Amino acid sequence: MSQRPEIVVFDIGNVLLGWDPETWFTDRIGAERTQAFFDATGILHANERVDLGHPFSDTILSLATAYPDWAEEVQMWHDNWLSLASPAIPHSVRLLRALRAREVPVYALSNFGVQTFEIALSAYPFLAEFDRSYISGHMQVIKPDPEIYARLEDDSGAAPGTLLFADDRPDNIAAAAARGWHTHLFTDPQGWADRLVAEGLLSKADAA
Repeated sequence: MSQRPEIVVFDIGNVLLGWDPETWFTDRIGAERTQAFFDATGILHANERVDLGHPFSDTILSLATAYPDWAEEVQMWHDNWLSLASPAIPHSVRLLRALRAREVPVYALSNFGVQTFEIALSAYPFLAEFDRSYISGHMQVIKPDPEIYARLEDDSGAAPGTLLFADDRPDNIAAAAARGWHTHLFTDPQGWADRLVAEGLLSKADAA
């Protein structure tokens, strides 16, 4: 890969915002009941349908009808969704803003529902600061499907080798790397900061 990255692409969940619904529920109903809830209702599969563009409330709350024994937990997921997508990761937000201050184009590429992204945007205004946002619910395709990466390339006109993509999931990273993108498996914001410095996109001071 000879090109150096010129455009930075952020995932959102677990890069800019926390996303750990298992822990949220475990803290409230215990680990055993949380596992049983997830297994019985397929709540994570329902969330994936939301990320594919299905309506948030209808998709989630239909599980309360389908699984009445878990209606209370389903309602908790629906009513407390913003608490599941929290907290903001301040260092990552600073990196986003530092890149923009350096006039480095910054894109979002995230599995996110249409309605849930609007909820998040109202609580986290920095989500409106990207030069371009590629949100799966609007695109009706989710990572790691190669189509979502291809559509970002086609819409932006960016060559794969100019893109540096941070995501917390190895499967999403592998799909981007297969297209020739530069990639960074996000585990913590300091590691991401160090990568941006190493690529010459930020100074150490910028990345602090």
